[in-house]
Amino acid sequence: MSTPTVLPGLIRTVLRLHRTALIVWALFVLGGVGYLVWLTEVTAVSAYATLAACPRGEACGLGAAYTYSTAMGWISTFMYYSFWAVAAWAGGALIGRELESGTARLAWSQGVSPARWLAAKLALPAAGLVLGGAVFVPVYRWAWSAHRDLMGENLLFNDVFADHGPLVVAYGLCALAVGTLTGLLLGRALPALALSVAVMTVLNRFLEGRRPDPLPTSGFWPAHLTETALVLAVAALATTAAFRLLHRRTA
Repeated sequence: MSTPTVLPGLIRTVLRLHRTALIVWALFVLGGVGYLVWLTEVTAVSAYATLAACPRGEACGLGAAYTYSTAMGWISTFMYYSFWAVAAWAGGALIGRELESGTARLAWSQGVSPARWLAAKLALPAAGLVLGGAVFVPVYRWAWSAHRDLMGENLLFNDVFADHGPLVVAYGLCALAVGTLTGLLLGRALPALALSVAVMTVLNRFLEGRRPDPLPTSGFWPAHLTETALVLAVAALATTAAFRLLHRRTA
């Protein structure tokens, strides 16, 4: 079986096996984007109307502003910590389960090299993460800055800091790579799931603790891009280690 025939078939197989996860991710991103638009264009208008109707000196409008700010905060948090779900899925379902069930070896016996199998496994979710971030981040930046007077959040909040740029995507890609490596190391779904989430939690907490506080004058982007580079470096190392481990075990 030739490589041009094998690869499209492998990609279709990966898409079929994990289409539910990809659909859930797409709905999660689109739902978040849709809710951001709703908050900015509808909820904020209602909050301003409530504030305008409130007698001067009264606090009756604070609830409306709090509702708006809280909803924005939850969207920020869910998107930021989505890397936990990515790590768990990559370690458990994407790699660990297929090694545990023997599905991976079946694919290798049908003309798909282990390296191409792993590359196909990573390509689709990586593309989905990048595309999701490309959609979410610009909308989030617009929504976050649209009604700052209704919000108390600032750029130093962990989720707000990451969601303002490529860092949120970098964490997702790193979680994918770490989950893949743990899945290959352990070869079992549940242990790989647990270990991948633990590793990403430790990495995240370590880097969060080293963000400058307060940020220097106009210092957001240097700090943001520096952490993005570090997270992507970890992702690259984990990916390289995964391919080398797979090669060593299947050579």
